[in-house]
Amino acid sequence: MSGLLALLDDVAAIAKVAAASVDDIAAAAAKAGAKAAGVVIDDAAVTPKYVHGFSAERELPIIWHIAQGSLKNKLLILLPALLALDHFLPQAITPLLMLGGAYLCFEGAEKVVHAFAPHADAEVDKDFDTKDPAHLEEEKVAGAIKTDFILSAEIMTIALATIESPSFWMQAITLAVVGAFITFIVYGAVALIVKMDDVGLHLAATGRTSGGRALGRGLVLAMPKLMAFLSTVGTAAMLWVGGNIVLHGLEVTHLWAWPYDTIHHIAEIAASAIGTASGFVTWVVTAALDGVFGLVLGVLLIPVATRVIGPLWSAVTGKAKAAH
Repeated sequence: MSGLLALLDDVAAIAKVAAASVDDIAAAAAKAGAKAAGVVIDDAAVTPKYVHGFSAERELPIIWHIAQGSLKNKLLILLPALLALDHFLPQAITPLLMLGGAYLCFEGAEKVVHAFAPHADAEVDKDFDTKDPAHLEEEKVAGAIKTDFILSAEIMTIALATIESPSFWMQAITLAVVGAFITFIVYGAVALIVKMDDVGLHLAATGRTSGGRALGRGLVLAMPKLMAFLSTVGTAAMLWVGGNIVLHGLEVTHLWAWPYDTIHHIAEIAASAIGTASGFVTWVVTAALDGVFGLVLGVLLIPVATRVIGPLWSAVTGKAKAAH
């Protein structure tokens, strides 16, 4: 009997340790998710464009395929790769993060340039007119997963830098929790957004009350504006997040600390001049200047990417250069 009681006591002690570990993981995951919030907003705002132009019945399957690819990016590729880098070559993480930030700047700047180029929409329409829908869907999903890989890398790297634990397994589990949770939140929100117009149509047609039908009509009318707003937010977030990552990387690697220090100095001056809500003012000014830096860097990278990197990649892979 005494042996059984001792065994039960050991089991209870193990359970307490496990419960404490779960609490620690949850706390670390929440902190890491909060730090990566800017990239998460970017991810959620960018993704709806990939289902634009497809029939309503294909929207959720496309989002599901992208979500599956996002989980694979985070859990099967980025998680082990980042943990290995953190253990064997931690000094490589910041340069890789900066490369991802530069890519976000390029993507954001390209969207700004295309916003002033009418041919951009014509190219999209041409794709839908000339390509097989199934093949076009595969291309769009592949493109979305490629963009998601960069955003996921930023999220996971930021999360890894936030986790303060000497335990390898605590880091691994926390990163997995962050990756899965953020994927669920982002693509769940995207699914709701892209199906909201269908919900509106249903309410407008079958609502039992005039208020319900009016709500449905309002949703249908609001969705194009919401999608345009999300596209703008996504572009701004790309430039802000990408610019901030590159600036911070230049500062911590001591390559060129002046831009980072100058932006923060300007933000502090603006906050002091206004006097109220200094923390919010500092954040707004910093984010705006980070975005301006990201836009300038992205515009400079466009010819590099399209005239140097693109042709080189095409020559290596044997694939034709994608038209912009």
